Amino acid sequence: MITDLRLQQFRSYKDESFEFGDGVNIIVGPNASGKTNLLEAILVLARGGSYRAKDVELVQFTKPWARLDAHTDNGLRTMKLLTEPRPSKNYELDGKPYQRLSLQHTLPTVLFEPNNLLMLTGIPDARRLYLDDLLEQTRPGYGAVRQRYRRTLAQRNSLLKKGHQVAATQIFPWNLRLGELAGTIVRARLELVAAMNKRISKLYKDLSHGTNRATITYQPMFNPDNYETELLKKLEASLELDTLRGFTAHGPHREDFATLLDKHPVQTSASRGEARTLTLALKIIELQILEAARGSRPLLLLDDVFSELDGARRHALTDHLQPYQTVITTTDADVVMQHFMNKCN
Repeated sequence: MITDLRLQQFRSYKDESFEFGDGVNIIVGPNASGKTNLLEAILVLARGGSYRAKDVELVQFTKPWARLDAHTDNGLRTMKLLTEPRPSKNYELDGKPYQRLSLQHTLPTVLFEPNNLLMLTGIPDARRLYLDDLLEQTRPGYGAVRQRYRRTLAQRNSLLKKGHQVAATQIFPWNLRLGELAGTIVRARLELVAAMNKRISKLYKDLSHGTNRATITYQPMFNPDNYETELLKKLEASLELDTLRGFTAHGPHREDFATLLDKHPVQTSASRGEARTLTLALKIIELQILEAARGSRPLLLLDDVFSELDGARRHALTDHLQPYQTVITTTDADVVMQHFMNKCN
């Protein structure tokens, strides 16, 4: 739980403080008044980074530093950002300094923002990001594997861009490393999707009050049991073509998952309302998986989400939010208040 938050020279805030209740908290204001900046500050303190900007962009324009302080169940939590003499970031958790937040030092947090409503019907990058971000919060070591995969992929792509002046023997070690890391990523994603599939259909029916069956299918390029070997063979066989392309065309960075309603892909058959409801269901599953993995209830951040939902879906979502500390931003307090029966801060 976060009980209070102070923002200094962070985004649009010069020096402001806010208090939060342990249930539903509603932040009301017109557009461009700083509501999303406040939500972003909570996320940065909880997880160590923003979902929409680099660290240096969080510091108020022309200022040399920014600072966030919040009291939680575990004491005072502080983050300091410096832009001079060089960009840097550090934390203090109950008086102890840290240069970065390991998984055990993060606060389980789920963010739901308007762009999430395009996740199921938009580009695959958003769906991969959703799976990997959740795995990073729930599976120790996954964040390090994810980072090493990115670096290895970037190194291989850099060599490919040099064309035929690079020998195949120079690329082989990166193929080998890429395959090793890729197998770990794909099997973790498949386990996560299997866990989500156990909940998604019932939850979707609860939210939509319908009878459609929802399922999720992850689509690996190779057999998960032999992913490393099969990817390595493919990377070797497609080296000439990858060199012409200038990038690596196979691996988990090119894979996707599909969401189906009665076995029909959401991208081509679902209405806008059905896609929204499925996205809500995924976010609630994210809450549940985080709670089970971390042993504490996550903080839920909702950025201008209720403006996208009709009354029935607001009521259904509200039922699932009651146990969690929730922070909601809105331009219309009356609409939200009536669905929470005034039991909010």
